[in-house]
Amino acid sequence: MLIAVLGVITLIASEDDAGAAETSSPQTGLQGVPEEFRPWIEKAERDCKHPELTGAFLAAQLNQESGFRTDRGAESHAGAQGPAQFIPSTWATWGRDADKNGETSVWDIGDAVDAQGRFMCSLIGTAKSSGYPGDVRALALAGYNAGWGAVQRFRGVPPIWFSRKAGQKEGETYHYVKVIMASIPKFQGPSPVSISGSGAGPDAVRKALARLGTPYSWGGGSPQGPGLGFCDGRNGYDKKTGKCSASRTHGFDCSSLVQYAYWGSLKLPRTAAPQYGATSDRPVSRSDLQVGDLLFWSKSGSGAIYHVALYAGDGNVVHAPRTGKNVEIAPLTSAMPERDYYGATRP
Repeated sequence: MLIAVLGVITLIASEDDAGAAETSSPQTGLQGVPEEFRPWIEKAERDCKHPELTGAFLAAQLNQESGFRTDRGAESHAGAQGPAQFIPSTWATWGRDADKNGETSVWDIGDAVDAQGRFMCSLIGTAKSSGYPGDVRALALAGYNAGWGAVQRFRGVPPIWFSRKAGQKEGETYHYVKVIMASIPKFQGPSPVSISGSGAGPDAVRKALARLGTPYSWGGGSPQGPGLGFCDGRNGYDKKTGKCSASRTHGFDCSSLVQYAYWGSLKLPRTAAPQYGATSDRPVSRSDLQVGDLLFWSKSGSGAIYHVALYAGDGNVVHAPRTGKNVEIAPLTSAMPERDYYGATRP
């Protein structure tokens, strides 16, 4: 219910030096979404500059709000209406005739999802700049449900005992956020690559692929999963604002993703250069790559390792590229500058 109105790489080379090519590599798609909602959810994802706003995230929210209902019975006790459950005062701010049918309607799928996407995109931006701890997606959801003022009051997601006098049940926002965050995987489509076989390499790649869409966070991540990163004077900063984004982002960097993927069967070092050092006695030529092999890049092939990725087969890698991007699948030839490719090893 809407109530609101409103891999650590080595220090020899920075992530900005990497110069990763901009690619439109395939990511996970949507599943479990009514077809009439799909194009609008995908458009909302494309239109938002924040990578945390994914199609699966919006779909999980819509499912919690209305179950994708479009009939006039989709109205809450607080007067929220339509698939995205806007109350009139908030709709007056965010609603527009997105589907160009001559009417701005909270009941139109296109208008509703467009408004939901723009509002959530704005809230994610506010959450990022707030400095409050926790996943920015969870903070944005709390702002959508309870109003950003409630998030400011608690400097995070309102606790389980929180309720407002205006008809909200105790803990509604807390459970709203918890349910949506837990259901995101339900709406993520299958991986665009299929990993066959067993063993440490294929298992590591499957584990990494399960993290597609996780934000990059310089210094973030551990064998246990995504974590907050940090900025070191050169790395971890938002290029547009110049502010440290890593310290507010739960995610992985290139080497922590690799370490996380292999942990359990192999305890690799934390950073990219030591990972190369630990496996360099088992070099692999480019023509003999197998799923799970480690790929390394250095500045102009100098040996100053700055990036590591996992080979995912069929000429693709899975990796955490740099600040502002997400864990993704990319072609080996363009994941990082081709001139910087240094070599591969087999863990």
